[in-house]
Amino acid sequence: MYEELINVILSEKEALNKLLSLLDNQYSFILKKDIFGLDDVANKIQACNKEIAEEEVKRRKLVGSNSMKEVVFSSGNERLEESYRDIIKLLEAVRLQKDTNDLLLKQQLSYTNQMLTYINPNREMKTYNSYGKMSR
Repeated sequence: MYEELINVILSEKEALNKLLSLLDNQYSFILKKDIFGLDDVANKIQACNKEIAEEEVKRRKLVGSNSMKEVVFSSGNERLEESYRDIIKLLEAVRLQKDTNDLLLKQQLSYTNQMLTYINPNREMKTYNSYGKMSR
């Protein structure tokens, strides 16, 4: 069972490395403001996510209802523990890159919305509400 689990973890690690490289590509497209590149890489990221989900299902079938951490550290298999630690580090790197990309996209969307508001302001009559604030 442990060898099968190691193989599943290694294949999941390959898929996560692929996802990390796609997220790096997405980061560069965000900085270059390349919309078509972003669209293309988004489709590739979705396909990679499906691949990771399939590997995750395989892993859950092997582990069952037990915690992955418990299974790994109770096994006494050094190779399994090392693979598990590597995949945890990789997951953290993927999460960090994803959060960075999300933050950059939100900043750019906020800036775009501000520019659109300046170009085409709301021309409705401003009124005060019951709290003395102007409604917009």
